Amino acid sequence: MRKTLFKWHSYGALIAMLPLLIISITGSILVFKVEIDSLLRPQHMQVDATAETPRVSLDSLMHTMLAANPEFELGGWEIFDDKQRSDAGYLIRRGTEEWAKVYINQYSGALLSAPQPMDHYLTDWLLELHYSFLLHVKGASVGFVVALIMLFLGISGVILYRRFWAKLFTLRTTAAKRILFSDLHKFIGILSSPILIVIAFTGGYWNIMGIIHEVTEHGDGEHVYIQAPLHSPEISFESLRLQAEVEIDSYKAGYLAMPHEPDRDITFYGEVNSHNPLHSEYASTVSFDKTSGALLNKIDIREASFLRVFIDSFRKLHFGYFGGLFTRILWCVLGLAPVILAGTGLYLYWQRRRYSSKSKRIREQVRESFDTAG
Repeated sequence: MRKTLFKWHSYGALIAMLPLLIISITGSILVFKVEIDSLLRPQHMQVDATAETPRVSLDSLMHTMLAANPEFELGGWEIFDDKQRSDAGYLIRRGTEEWAKVYINQYSGALLSAPQPMDHYLTDWLLELHYSFLLHVKGASVGFVVALIMLFLGISGVILYRRFWAKLFTLRTTAAKRILFSDLHKFIGILSSPILIVIAFTGGYWNIMGIIHEVTEHGDGEHVYIQAPLHSPEISFESLRLQAEVEIDSYKAGYLAMPHEPDRDITFYGEVNSHNPLHSEYASTVSFDKTSGALLNKIDIREASFLRVFIDSFRKLHFGYFGGLFTRILWCVLGLAPVILAGTGLYLYWQRRRYSSKSKRIREQVRESFDTAG
């Protein structure tokens, strides 16, 4: 049983090595996506406002953005009020599936960028590469399979090397290279496997849910492209935002999902004060009718079902920011473990193949010697 599991562990690693390396490297970089964006593009990401500076009305901000980009409609809006980070609007070009991103200063109303495709900026491109290998739904399908293999590798590695826990920190650094690489492979694998299992499970879940959405919503080849706003022109999104923050105690909206498809309404995603460190900043929702603006539904994550709370925890568990800077650094470093595991594992596989070939040649030479003697 152990021998068979070891064989499948090796085959799985060889099959998924390249995509795992891509996911590992890009994922570790994306742990600090906001910081990287702020460093590379401060003119887009950062605003300068005092603690007393109020936000400009959401309706005014939307009007400014759409007036400057009349060929687009709004699909979503990122809302920030920390006096440091800018808002971002997500636009859809009329009659197409083309999404674009625009940054805006929510305290002055000034546009900070022109519309750019969702993979235009470096970290956004890395995010697309990480999630779908730049192949959209087909790439997400590959990503799901790779996530399953990564999950199997993590679990099988723990089973195969479970006894290594007893001597976890005893690397035989003076031993032969093969033994050192074997110890290093086990050491890194055992140390990183819990985090890699969590990352694989949560990432795989998002991949399959994205695929299911595309298949169920657009699998028949028909897609309703937005040509005009699907909400009533009488609706004030600023008023709805303020109402949402009254509907749920301590609620702060962080993202507005616009009704860009016929069956969608207006939904605010936000955070609440909570003792659970795994509740995300989009955990609680408030939805309004896109025609009348009437309240449709509200979900306080503190009162939600176990399943909803469990799925919501995936966001912080996947990116590792539930424990502040420490866990983010930990996720970043251990997220690179597949790079080391691939190198050491490939070396050990090559060594076994070489030893097997050498043993086979020796057996053949011995057999030939007996045949000659006979």
